[in-house]
Amino acid sequence: MAVIELVTGNIVDQKVDAIVNAANSSLAGGGGVDGAIHRRAGPALLEECLALAQDERGRRCPTGDVRVTGAGNLDARYVIHAVGPVYDSAHPDRSAELLRSVHKLALLRASELGCETIAFPAISTGAYRYPVDAAARVALGATERFLREHPGSLQTVRFVLFGPEHYEIFCAVLGGASRTV
Repeated sequence: MAVIELVTGNIVDQKVDAIVNAANSSLAGGGGVDGAIHRRAGPALLEECLALAQDERGRRCPTGDVRVTGAGNLDARYVIHAVGPVYDSAHPDRSAELLRSVHKLALLRASELGCETIAFPAISTGAYRYPVDAAARVALGATERFLREHPGSLQTVRFVLFGPEHYEIFCAVLGGASRTV
């Protein structure tokens, strides 16, 4: 049995095995969650990210995929860099598919690495403009499905929501502040 938890706070303060970073495809740091994680983790995180192979367009991680690095000064073993989609209202199904993919792949990688605990931000809901209610349905649905299909792989999946509005929306979708799966 695993627990999905919802909390408000700053993801860099979490004591978990893996922290998921809402990254951009260059993995070179940025604003929001990405910037906060890089600042707290220290320069070793950026060095490790920049050492990853990049494609001809400078992407170290394509949208919908993840990459794993060490966690630098964070109180975690790993950072799982997840590149969520920029929300496309003309193609919401494609946006949902990409957002579902980053959650599933982050959970899979954490499981493969032997992690018991993982913390996610609300991926793509900031600068990438994904509507929070729709993102919550995709993120929580993908998480529940993964935990049911991979029992015993993770003990705690925590969504760390920066403000009360995001928290309330995620709680409404989950049906409370936590759920055992």
